[in-house]
Amino acid sequence: MATMDELFGLNVFNDSVMRQRLPKETYRALHKTIDDGRRLDPQVASVVANAMKDWALEHGATHYTHWFQPLNSVTAEKHDAFISPVPGGRVVQEFSGKELVRGEADASSLPSGGLRSTFEARGYTTWDPTSYAFIKDRVLCIPTAYCSYSGEALDQKTPLLRSMEALNRQAVRVLHLFGRLDATRVTPTVGPEQEYFLVDKDLYNRRSDLIFAGRTLFGAKAPKGQELGDHFFGTIQTRVQAFMADLNEELWKLGVLAKTEHNETAPAQHEMAPIYSIVNVACDHNQLTMEMMKKIARRHNLVCLLAEKPFEGVNGSGKHNNWSMFTNTGYNLLEPGDSPHESAQFLLFLTSVIKAVDDYQDLLRASVASAGNDHRLGGCEAPPAIISIFLGDELTEILQALEHGARYSGREKADMTIGVHMLPKFPKDTTDRNRTSPFAFTGNKFEFRSLGSSASISDANVVLNTIVAESLRQFADELEKAEDFRSCLHDLIVREIRAHKRIIFNGNNYADAWREEADQRGLVCLETTVDALPVYTAEKNVRLFETHQVLSAAELRSRRDIGLDAYAKTINIEAETMIMMASRQILPAVLRYTGTLASSVNSVRAAGADLSCGGTLLADLTREADMLSDAIHHLDECLKKRPSAEDRPEEDARYMRDSVLPRMAELRAHADALEKITDKTYWPFPTYDELLFSVE
Repeated sequence: MATMDELFGLNVFNDSVMRQRLPKETYRALHKTIDDGRRLDPQVASVVANAMKDWALEHGATHYTHWFQPLNSVTAEKHDAFISPVPGGRVVQEFSGKELVRGEADASSLPSGGLRSTFEARGYTTWDPTSYAFIKDRVLCIPTAYCSYSGEALDQKTPLLRSMEALNRQAVRVLHLFGRLDATRVTPTVGPEQEYFLVDKDLYNRRSDLIFAGRTLFGAKAPKGQELGDHFFGTIQTRVQAFMADLNEELWKLGVLAKTEHNETAPAQHEMAPIYSIVNVACDHNQLTMEMMKKIARRHNLVCLLAEKPFEGVNGSGKHNNWSMFTNTGYNLLEPGDSPHESAQFLLFLTSVIKAVDDYQDLLRASVASAGNDHRLGGCEAPPAIISIFLGDELTEILQALEHGARYSGREKADMTIGVHMLPKFPKDTTDRNRTSPFAFTGNKFEFRSLGSSASISDANVVLNTIVAESLRQFADELEKAEDFRSCLHDLIVREIRAHKRIIFNGNNYADAWREEADQRGLVCLETTVDALPVYTAEKNVRLFETHQVLSAAELRSRRDIGLDAYAKTINIEAETMIMMASRQILPAVLRYTGTLASSVNSVRAAGADLSCGGTLLADLTREADMLSDAIHHLDECLKKRPSAEDRPEEDARYMRDSVLPRMAELRAHADALEKITDKTYWPFPTYDELLFSVE
């Protein structure tokens, strides 16, 4: 059995492999590109490509692909064999620097949000050398960015890389003001925790809603759910443990830092948490993690469900995004410092995040918007749609003392003047956790808890990187002009705390009182995806992204429209699936059972007995069956009246939310009522008690 050292990164063309296989000059030149963002010399690319090809062939690869992430939350790949023809009817295996650095992919069939017409097919992929190439299914996968013929971003990675550079530029400016001239690069890091459900594959195959929609559209609550709290951190079932062991091994081979595994709150729900890494690498690794979860589950006759709310009545699944900033010297900028100088620096970066979240609450909400996540947010297992920041009592008290120029009466009493010896040592991770908060400070990072389990982490981190870059830009502009740096720093932090303290809330985000208070504070509440996505093109947000050269106005419009279009199409698929299941499975099954029951009741009565319970059940069945039939008809008619709004995605999405979703809820209510009173042997597909409690 392979040791961990032998296993980890086995299928990755990582730094240690490059160090062994590349000439020293080539290795150094490549690292200049990776570390400093310099353009890669074509000759260097050719040497790297040849070494990468030889390594891949030794590991059994036959093809290569430019692995990219289009605007549909999944990954895409087109495989090309290494073969090239030579005279005599033979072939050789080749891979050039040009093929490594750049590829061409069809841009006509992937989402573009109007950036490309169907007949405009050409798109380009460009190697991201900061994310290592890897082998998957005998294919060398080269992580790439993807853009159109005219240069617009058509993927998740391009704006992510741009946002990382924007944050780097502004953070380095600020650090140099503090005298940290050794800091030449600042990189955002992320550790995305991944929640998921596992269900038996044979049961899954009997549910059309799981197959087509990824979640159950019908289902009465099981007698037992999560109310006893016995699944969370409980003993992992043997079958699930075998799946987790295989998953870990495959992820480790791919260089994914899979660290923690445990049962989550809902029955059949689990979580995997990795160690943090550079944000674009973390994004790649999370996409691989989701792919591997699905693939490996099937080896164990299981299916991995990544939908945000696959089962009604129990917790849904999210993806907690643990975000921080590191310098090239290994210093965490959100780590409270020991010295007054470090504490002042920490305070400024902390304040930059507070200001960013307050100024761009709407963008953070939009970055996690989807039809699936709308079912989860605010559902007592996820934060509400209202964005706020949790800092913990002690850190909040320090900021309040600063704001009022008062003495801090915590563990260390001191006058709150920034930049002198009187500034107290900051507490490190002494606060409790607040699981209801969407954006919580957890000692040396912020945990953004609103992301949906099926989504790419890219959108949220593009927004986070960019909005913090904007705060730092404004701070650097002001501080660079200051005659007295320490005095200006003090005044700036105090001013910004006063201006943005409304976003700080340490209480229960689920409470009705918080919704009222948030409204009084003037915080934004964007309940649904249809409310949230249009903010991408608000004037202030377009100005933000264009200022930092992360996304153009056209690219923002495309992302807004793609999201709204996906929302409408998702609901349409779910509605059509409900009609099919209700018409072809539920209603016929109920009618068969009703007929059998009616015969039984008549037989008993003919024998001279009075079976009142049978008559009552028969009446309930026929009444609910009639209402189910009416609800099927209402939903079908509602879909037929859907306005033709292909060029007006917001109008289409609003119709689906306001007209179709209520009809879907009506249909489900009658179907679930019938499930509770229909003989189980007649019910046409597995129920919640089977799905949630069948995996041992």
